Amino acid sequence: MQKYVSFLAASCIYGLVLISPNVLASEKTQVLMGEKTVTLEGKLPKLSQMAPGFKVVDDHFAPVMLSDFKGKTVLISAVPSLDTGVCALQTKRFNSEVGHFSDDVVMLTISADLPFAQKRFCKVENVDKIKVLSDSVWRDFGEKYGLLIQDYGLLARAIFIIDAEGKLQYQELVPNITEHPNYDAALEALKNIQAQQ
Repeated sequence: MQKYVSFLAASCIYGLVLISPNVLASEKTQVLMGEKTVTLEGKLPKLSQMAPGFKVVDDHFAPVMLSDFKGKTVLISAVPSLDTGVCALQTKRFNSEVGHFSDDVVMLTISADLPFAQKRFCKVENVDKIKVLSDSVWRDFGEKYGLLIQDYGLLARAIFIIDAEGKLQYQELVPNITEHPNYDAALEALKNIQAQQ
């Protein structure tokens, strides 16, 4: 009996070692930035629940809130910085896709870039259909959606789709922010969500 109790105790301790990194990190989410692990502040919102409201700014520093798109299906493409290749391609991809959907669909790119830089990027790259917004002022979106990279002030790469009722129906947090999201899966999900409304 004594040996059995010792075995159970050892098993429990070993089990804690296996799961402790997430627990010790106060349940913080971690992703890769290339080969480096980075920690995200906040928690990802839960699927099938009301999406958290947030406040960001447009290229004139005018506040833009999620509630401004009430009654529409919203795809949010979160990127670390438009000055990087993958972020630029991601933004241009959704800019080219938004025209394939009805006016009831809004696509947003949100990054922590300053609005001046975003405006310059959109002009140079002819990004004129997707709304490009900045989380640089309040970091409200990054914190509420669990995407703010600790010690960097950038957003992790992610896709969210919010239906017309304001519920979060799809999300992808890209495990390595240097890689592309699954565009096809996001666009297919968007079509399915639209078809159900």
